Amino acid sequence: MSHPRRWWILGVLCLSLLTLVVDNTVLNLAIPSLMRDLGATPQDVQWIIDAYVLVFAGLLLTAGSLSDRFGRRRMLVIGLAFFGGASLAATLATEPWQLVGARALMGVGGSCVMPSTLSILITVFDESERRKAIAVWSSVAMVGVVAGPTLGGFLLRHYYWGSVFLLNVPIAILAIAAAVTLMPETYGVARRADPLGVILSVTGMGGLVWAVISAPGGHLDPVVVAVSVLALAAFVLWERRTPHPMLPLGLFRDRSFSGACFSVVLLSFGAGALMLALTQYLQFVLGYDPLTAGFALLPYVVAAALFNGLGAALGKKVSNRTLIVVGLVVMAAGFALLSTLTGGYGTMIAGLMVMGVGGGLAGPAAYATLMGAVPPDHAGVGSALNDTVQQVGMALSVAVLGSVLAAAYTSAMPASVPPAARESIGAAVTSGDPSVAAAGRAAFVSAMSAGSWVGAGCSLAAALVALLVLRRRAVGPAAGAEPVTSATV
Repeated sequence: MSHPRRWWILGVLCLSLLTLVVDNTVLNLAIPSLMRDLGATPQDVQWIIDAYVLVFAGLLLTAGSLSDRFGRRRMLVIGLAFFGGASLAATLATEPWQLVGARALMGVGGSCVMPSTLSILITVFDESERRKAIAVWSSVAMVGVVAGPTLGGFLLRHYYWGSVFLLNVPIAILAIAAAVTLMPETYGVARRADPLGVILSVTGMGGLVWAVISAPGGHLDPVVVAVSVLALAAFVLWERRTPHPMLPLGLFRDRSFSGACFSVVLLSFGAGALMLALTQYLQFVLGYDPLTAGFALLPYVVAAALFNGLGAALGKKVSNRTLIVVGLVVMAAGFALLSTLTGGYGTMIAGLMVMGVGGGLAGPAAYATLMGAVPPDHAGVGSALNDTVQQVGMALSVAVLGSVLAAAYTSAMPASVPPAARESIGAAVTSGDPSVAAAGRAAFVSAMSAGSWVGAGCSLAAALVALLVLRRRAVGPAAGAEPVTSATV
């Protein structure tokens, strides 16, 4: 049954999620300031972003499992406190490596927060309202796309770059107070701890993301790859044998669950690096300041939020598979439109709005499909697995597509320009030479076009996976899953 305070609880969960979303959107806008004030190179910037992803993805499964065992609200509050404290530490950084360390600590907090939000949601809402609640929850990410850059842009215009991290602190404090006041504690079925599973999971996932991040720069360590592969293989074997697994592998026997996971990976891979490039496009190519760049994304957010609601409403009449496939095809069309970008705002925002429509249709259906196959006693680790596949897709995107964009940019730059300008749009625009700046802007637009076609291909591949793998109608818990039980205090 639904909890009587479920909509208040949803507000707390959305506020908690907003803390994470605002941080990532603000960070993207702060990239030019980091390059200027901290002397951060493009490689430093990538590590400032990837340090969070590395720790976040490595700890998600463990945090989700711990939330099922020790309480989802407890893990949410701990994560928010950790995230807010690390954000405060980030404001004191004076060197790029210090900010990388603070971002890693923020990843620890984020790994505790993220699984708890979705797992609490599916335990306090019954089947009749769950899809609507998921649509609201997923729309928060869209709100953060504007709220973060708008607030962050104001701070970047009037204060130094470190002030953007201070945004996280009051939001985290407010979310903690609201969670303690309004939210019940929820647990999964009591199980014994799985310390070996935790060690193997952290080692395997951490090593995998590290390898993905390091590979494009030519720093791939075969020892890291070997350890990661062996740890993940041992994790699977152990989870199949132990009577108290932290991750019930039977979930993957459900076509809806596994199909939704694969679709989300491909979708995240297609969109991740390109969305990062868009913030640099708005500032370096179009010359917008951070505040204007934040407002420039408003039409995209409105389109995504409206179609999130429409997707939730259509879910009562149309199958999840149909909504996911149609939404992904529409997103591919948005990427194709972005590939025609010539240096203006109109084509960019039109492409993003089309992508917002597609994401709004596919998002609630994908989350409902994935989480519908997870029994409530495994809601924490199921939510964590959903977040993990997204983060792996994002890490792959930043590492692989980031390298594609960088290579396309360099190849499009004239050989006569300074080496620094051939490697970074920021260096080209700030070189003081109008011809070098113009060449950098043109090369960056060309690189974004190439990246857009990759994004379109990934979206179509995700649509094909959804069409072939997902069942025609959403199903409940995976076959062979344990009886649905949960405890609420």
